[in-house]
Amino acid sequence: MKLEKIVPWGRNLEEYQNMFQLTKEDLQSNILGCGDGPSSFNFEVTKLDGNIISIDPIYQFTKNEIQKRIDETSSVVSEQLKQNKNDFIWKNIKSVDELINIRLTAMNHFIKDYENGKEKKRYIHNELPKLSFENDSFDLVLSSHFLFLYSEHFDLQFHIDSILEMCRVSKKEVKIFPLLDLKNKKSQYLEPILDILKNKGFETKIIKTNYEFQKGANELLSINVYNKTLERNSLP
Repeated sequence: MKLEKIVPWGRNLEEYQNMFQLTKEDLQSNILGCGDGPSSFNFEVTKLDGNIISIDPIYQFTKNEIQKRIDETSSVVSEQLKQNKNDFIWKNIKSVDELINIRLTAMNHFIKDYENGKEKKRYIHNELPKLSFENDSFDLVLSSHFLFLYSEHFDLQFHIDSILEMCRVSKKEVKIFPLLDLKNKKSQYLEPILDILKNKGFETKIIKTNYEFQKGANELLSINVYNKTLERNSLP
């Protein structure tokens, strides 16, 4: 990964709660965030005494390198948003200025927390489709704005391998948001993946969320992996 090809974009705890329908109990569980980037989710959950690890390839870079890239791209992204504001739903977030403030605040919290979080192994350089964690390491595994969204950039096999890997390290539930691609269409990979998960015995649900910013992106995929854990524990 080359940092100059990355556009850092950080979401906050409130957005994660709305995207993934997270309860207070969820926030006290053992969470893995896949592709969290420079979000403040880890920082804010940690402040609530939660147990969370975030993984992202961007975590191979230093605090100063990430901050420099944020500074380089923020004004460009802001201008693009203003030019294309009609492509988004201004419900949860009311204006471009409010959005930019939310993003910059989230990334500022991340930057301030980054070195401490890396030292405590809350931010780990890992990337799908291979994770370095043991089976059933987490209660809840989340993927925000990566899988399905970038269907044109990552093929079906990548999605299959990544989602099964997330299921491997989870002992209760995997959640993925959104289910649309960058063209605001339902990902072509969703139905094949639902069939694969069903054939492997996983229970899946598509759940309407309280969050919509990208037009039509108001559903998450929930994968219940609890039966997998029961089966593994029942082996002689």
